Amino acid sequence: MCLAVPGKIVSIHGDVDLERTGKVSFGGIMKEVNLAYVPEVRIGDYVIVHVGFAISKLNEHEAEETLAYLKQIDELKELESDERTNS
Repeated sequence: MCLAVPGKIVSIHGDVDLERTGKVSFGGIMKEVNLAYVPEVRIGDYVIVHVGFAISKLNEHEAEETLAYLKQIDELKELESDERTNS
């Protein structure tokens, strides 16, 4: 099953919309994400991320609520293990 996860943009790199990437925090777990599909986002915005691409912007309340649910069911552990494997 594929899962899209909300995260907060903490930095943005690149000036060309199709080449923009950003560091996104998923409840403290940091990942580099492609921002090509959401050229309007800025640092501090929340996005939904699926397979390394931010696919839509999300409001902070919805994002925090979803992250809390994911923590409750331990779904964020998969992101942590991926981070250790890719380091």
